[in-house]
Amino acid sequence: MDKLNQVLLRADFRVGADLDAWLAREGGAGLARALENPEAIIAEIAEADLRGMGGAGFATHRKWTPVAAAPFGDKYIICNGNEDEPGTFKDRFLLEHTPHQVIEGALIAALATRANHVVLYVNPHQQLALAATRQAVQQWQAHTLFAAIEQTVGGTVSLGVVPSSGLYIGGEETAVIASVQGGFPFPRRKPPFPAEEGVHGAPTVVNNAETLAHVPGILRHGAQWYRDLGVGDAAGTKLYSLSGDVLHPGLYELPMGTSLESLVFEHGGGMLQGKQFKAVFTGGPSNTLLTKRDLDVPLDFDSVRQRHSRLGTGAMIVVSEGSSIVRKVAEYVSFFAQGSCGQCPPCKGGTFQLMQLLNRIDTGRGVRADMDALENLCRILPGSGRCGLIDGAVTVVESSVNQFRDEYEALLMT
Repeated sequence: MDKLNQVLLRADFRVGADLDAWLAREGGAGLARALENPEAIIAEIAEADLRGMGGAGFATHRKWTPVAAAPFGDKYIICNGNEDEPGTFKDRFLLEHTPHQVIEGALIAALATRANHVVLYVNPHQQLALAATRQAVQQWQAHTLFAAIEQTVGGTVSLGVVPSSGLYIGGEETAVIASVQGGFPFPRRKPPFPAEEGVHGAPTVVNNAETLAHVPGILRHGAQWYRDLGVGDAAGTKLYSLSGDVLHPGLYELPMGTSLESLVFEHGGGMLQGKQFKAVFTGGPSNTLLTKRDLDVPLDFDSVRQRHSRLGTGAMIVVSEGSSIVRKVAEYVSFFAQGSCGQCPPCKGGTFQLMQLLNRIDTGRGVRADMDALENLCRILPGSGRCGLIDGAVTVVESSVNQFRDEYEALLMT
């Protein structure tokens, strides 16, 4: 654990918005190395195999490379700290307790891509995180290191905070761009991708706060150091938001590839007294449920995908025997229905219909026709929206029906 404490959650790195304290504790060392040789940054990030920690697990260097190659002009780095999904609470911790680590990562990304705009996009509902980030930004703006960054980039660099809409959909990367531009966070179809056409048409990188928080350590210690932190073929560490029916819910930084069983029973203390493990919503409530037979799965992007689910944000919502899967799914689909932006009728209407059907079944008022309608919607709705919201809602419904059909059947009126 000593080695892990050097990455994200190291206690003496939790200096809040005090930049001098951050720099006195090895902060800034990664940035200093980046300033010495900015052309080598992306290769180092690629060698480290840093993946996007906001859900998709996309290789970070593949987002940065096309922006770096774009002609000189306006370019944007956006730190996505919207975080508004049930069961996910990692980014707010980072922005509250170690905002300088996140900002340093964003500034290194700016050096790597020659970006002249850096935006911290923070959920206004997380008031402590927003306040700490604003204070930290002010300190960076006044520091001599910032002048060195501008000199290397080749012009004035803007660094600021933009409060997000606070909506769930506002965390989707094209919605982030729309919001930063001052509009409503309507997602749009891709292509063009943000690296080609982002904020005001300029090349844009959108990275999750946790992703950027890893960058200073990689530049400070090197790619091999970061890779060695993982288990097996997985690289680095991951913040797992553990909640639900466990004895010790909380935020755990562990090697990427730690098993689900280890997270729940070793680090999380096991199930609540008298409870037995039943299932877990992985990566938040928009993915396929994992069950007892999946307790051995390594919690990394590729291994979880092999179990037909996704690691997502690393949120793990544990459900015990005796808890209703149907009720949990009904609650989460209600969240998605309320979070739909409304621009795609199949998404807005589809999530509403799923919610209505689930509520009827959950309260014992459902009939066979409702179950048939639920499954039919799961067949026709995927791919009908401009973002992944409707697909996520369908995935959790379809997975729960496949894994726990007996619970649905038991609730139907005969």
